[in-house]
Amino acid sequence: MAKKQQEFLGVGRRKEASARVRLTPGKGKVTANKREFEDYFPQEALRGYILQPLMMVGAGDSYDIKARLSGGGVSGQAGALRHGIARALVEANPDYRSTLKESGMLTRDARVKERKKYGQPGARKRFQFSKR
Repeated sequence: MAKKQQEFLGVGRRKEASARVRLTPGKGKVTANKREFEDYFPQEALRGYILQPLMMVGAGDSYDIKARLSGGGVSGQAGALRHGIARALVEANPDYRSTLKESGMLTRDARVKERKKYGQPGARKRFQFSKR
């Protein structure tokens, strides 16, 4: 019988996106929805943003990451993945908690799109007011 590899799970959310993250000890390979990390997130800025929790704790090449992303857009999914990685790292090593919490990576970014109001063209926009 094969030995079960140690893995750490974390769920991250941002806007309408959610990410289920699986961290396993490895060489730093990242896959998102069974695709290469560079293919799924072609922008270098987003890739750097996603990997911030690993760089903060100095575990850049210590873990392989497999993520299942759903909902939202590209930046929302990037934020969700970052949040999930941070949570999984805390599960892997509780000593990382203070560093990640201090930098705000364990906090869910609660900003979501405001709903459109009835009788108006948008969430905040109003039809032009005419006094006469």
